[in-house]
Amino acid sequence: MRDLTHEGVRSVDVAVIGAGTAGLAAYRAAAAVTPRVVMIEAGAHGTTCARVGCMPSKLLIAAAEAAHHAREAGPLGVRARVEVDGAAVMERVRRERDRFVGFVLDGVERIPQADRLHGRARFVAPGVLDVDGVRVEARAVVVATGSSPVLPPMFDGLGDRRVINDDVFGWRSLPASVAVFGVGVIGIELGQALHRLGVRVRMFGRGGAVGPLTDPAVRASALDALREELPIDPDATVHGLRRVGDAVEVDFDDERGERRTERFEYVLVAAGRRPNLAGLGLDQSGVTLDARGRARVDRHTMQCDGAAVFFAGDVSDDVPLLHEAADEGRIAGENAARYPAVTPGARRSLLAVTFSEPQLAVVGASLATLRASGDPVIGEVSFADQGRSRVMLQNRGLLRVYADRSTGRLLGAEMAGPRAEHIAHLLAWSHQQGLTVEQMLSMPFYHPVIEEGLRTALRDAQARILSARQA
Repeated sequence: MRDLTHEGVRSVDVAVIGAGTAGLAAYRAAAAVTPRVVMIEAGAHGTTCARVGCMPSKLLIAAAEAAHHAREAGPLGVRARVEVDGAAVMERVRRERDRFVGFVLDGVERIPQADRLHGRARFVAPGVLDVDGVRVEARAVVVATGSSPVLPPMFDGLGDRRVINDDVFGWRSLPASVAVFGVGVIGIELGQALHRLGVRVRMFGRGGAVGPLTDPAVRASALDALREELPIDPDATVHGLRRVGDAVEVDFDDERGERRTERFEYVLVAAGRRPNLAGLGLDQSGVTLDARGRARVDRHTMQCDGAAVFFAGDVSDDVPLLHEAADEGRIAGENAARYPAVTPGARRSLLAVTFSEPQLAVVGASLATLRASGDPVIGEVSFADQGRSRVMLQNRGLLRVYADRSTGRLLGAEMAGPRAEHIAHLLAWSHQQGLTVEQMLSMPFYHPVIEEGLRTALRDAQARILSARQA
């Protein structure tokens, strides 16, 4: 990077705050346009995904699936005795997690040292940052500070018995029991995995939500399947929590409405995440803030209200997924480097997957979004009698696809079922290409595969489309 410092002030074209997935993508995109870029990070390098998110959770889930499938293979005529070595499970989680983090750190190290600044950044004026006493003047700023777990006051006073997902991956072994608060993606994935590894788990939610699902029928199907394994209440009544020695006592109403008390070794709080905005001094950035103190971000340019400030990744509070963070970082970095010549960037079709069993997925527009503005055609398939799913004893769940009533174009889908991660990709690709249900049905479907279930749902949707046209 050239001409970065003069008289104790760092002068750049673009300052990127945060070195996670979005920040790294923003840095690379900006650096491809101008050499005058600085990346600022206050904490340890390494993305949320690699350290405490996508990868360590999938490592835990992989062990849980191995134990569960061996334990449940009896109906196939296969008998197995399963012994879970909690210390060995967690040792592999940490070892492989550190390996993934290492790949990220290697990428950071390839960034020239002159382009990196360690410290906590805050705006002191539009385009001016204070980074632990260092003044950085930037023509444009990308904010990619990520998000942090929400910790409601009801969990205060529990001390080290209260944990978040970050803490789970640092465990040396598995606890005897965990109460999981939150039936979102993180709660479902970790709660089911811990249960399958022999931990006594009970899950408590609020408002009835189950993962990312908005379709009542798909949500009910998912909940039924999950409840076959472990106690889960997506709209729980919890009267209180209190620390009792090295345990937490939870006072709640069970599924029958009867009041009861249980003790757990840990309480895992998975109540959502909020953007990391504290201490940024956004009120000094020139950005107009809403009543909650947050910026309004254009998701196609990542620009804040016409200012020379761009948000990317979880901090934008839009779609907290790694591939979305990378896209947002790229768009934000390019626009920041070319500011004021800001142009919309390409956004991909929504693709969100929960790695539970059954897996959950939302593609394109959710049913709640579609019904807010119209009445889509719905085609569905139950996996209860779907051939390949039944062969594998994974015949639980429901897929519903949504299509435009007049054109037949695929608008979205929600799913709870086997191999949803793969079917969701097919649906997302079709959605992004603007395919109609009829065009999708012209594609090849092998036999016997789970994708035949998708064909059944598409046929159901097509029949309803033709019926609507004839009405």
